[in-house]
Amino acid sequence: MGDKRTALITGANRGIGRAVAEELHRRGLRVIVTARSARDAATAAREIVEVTGGGAGGGIGGEVVGEALDVTDAAGVRDAARRIGAVDVLVSNAGVLLDAGTDPLTVPLDVVERTLAVNLLGAWRVAQAFVPGMVSRGWGRVVFVSSGIGTFSIGLAAGTPAYSVSKVALNGLTTMLAARTAAGGVLVNAVNPGQTRTRMMPTAPRTAAEAALDVAHAATLPDDGPTGTLLRGTRPVPW
Repeated sequence: MGDKRTALITGANRGIGRAVAEELHRRGLRVIVTARSARDAATAAREIVEVTGGGAGGGIGGEVVGEALDVTDAAGVRDAARRIGAVDVLVSNAGVLLDAGTDPLTVPLDVVERTLAVNLLGAWRVAQAFVPGMVSRGWGRVVFVSSGIGTFSIGLAAGTPAYSVSKVALNGLTTMLAARTAAGGVLVNAVNPGQTRTRMMPTAPRTAAEAALDVAHAATLPDDGPTGTLLRGTRPVPW
């Protein structure tokens, strides 16, 4: 990768997104931490520099900045794209799990709609804002943070029907965008980080830092790396 590529991570004020931002900063990228709250984004950006020992100027990596970005707000995404400018690496991490313990026959459809609004349409909206620029510049990396229960090889979880369906759809978006950008130097992949200990899953066995290594791998693939795949660790796995 070239020096000081710019990486934007959605939902990066905590959990996997925050850990990915730290890891990409360690790897020398300029990092844009985004969150719905500008204050949360700015606080996370400052703390990332402190945690990584980068110093005021970014130190070991590039600059780390915070930006407000609500993936469900179309006008806000457009405004953010104008403020931020060119992005080389997009990590689409923002997501919600609102339907744990429900059932596909009874889950309120407004919960399904709210889940899809973030996990699918939010990711799609941000991709439309930033990926065309990657294509025009001839280089880019896009990573969608997916889930094993969004795959048919592992099996969808009937106890989280909206979340599972949203990740199936996100996987479909991954393959479509990969096909659309295949000739343009842009690699688009999804990552299954496994059960990771976050606010969404507080008792999971894996740490956010461990999951971040998988996402960072996909975000820094060489030019001959895979596209249109689901990755677990560094290896493609079945959908």
